[in-house]
Amino acid sequence: MAPVALITGGGTGIGAATAHRLAQDGFDVVVAGRRPEPLDATATAIRSAYPQVSARAVVMDVTDAASVAAAAEVIGGCDVLVNNAGGAIGAERVEAGKPDEWRAMYESNVIGVLHVTSAFLPALRRSPTGGTIVVVSSIAGLLVYEGGAGYTAAKHGSTAVAETLRLELAGEPIRVVEIDPGMVWTDGFSLTRFHGDQAKADAVYAGVDRPLVAEDIAECIAFCVRLPQHVNIDRLVVKPVAQAAPHKVVRAPIDWDHSGRA
Repeated sequence: MAPVALITGGGTGIGAATAHRLAQDGFDVVVAGRRPEPLDATATAIRSAYPQVSARAVVMDVTDAASVAAAAEVIGGCDVLVNNAGGAIGAERVEAGKPDEWRAMYESNVIGVLHVTSAFLPALRRSPTGGTIVVVSSIAGLLVYEGGAGYTAAKHGSTAVAETLRLELAGEPIRVVEIDPGMVWTDGFSLTRFHGDQAKADAVYAGVDRPLVAEDIAECIAFCVRLPQHVNIDRLVVKPVAQAAPHKVVRAPIDWDHSGRA
């Protein structure tokens, strides 16, 4: 039987790209999330592209413990868990922060990791090849920036959970991998953050020469997963060349082929 990879937030963006990439590596994949339509579309596309593996869509709200428990019963075995569900809402200064938005970010980025990891640890422990837990955090879990306190606080929480989990599982054949992306262009991340304001979402990436895309992060996750089980990539920080830090982004063309040299 093929190993099983569960990807939360698997219907779109980084989650969908990761499901495709792990299917390419021979995993049976389960994409989970709240909205059935994108989940079904992703699973169908994977089955078409990789008929040698299975792809299932399971509706699961990571912020709801009962929903996660019900999904765990349906899914059964799990060898790789990719905690990808999460996201950002708003970009206000601390003094103007909206508590409901901060709570929602904490629920999805931190409590969601708790619910899903707790529910699937028994299955991961039963994995004949050893389990792998991937937490998709962010460089926002390592550094802060103005207007990002709610999101950076939540992602610092994700990072803390991953670090603590690695300590608590020491001695078991289970890897805990943290992936920390920088600027990644996807259809939904910034649009969600700015409440559907397309102009503000587009401004995030304006002038940036080759921001990361979802497939880049999926490739990083697949790399960490396919290494021998005794090799644990504790933390993989990945940014586009145009981004040196959250607050340092080059918004001009980069001379990739050296055509500007004298």
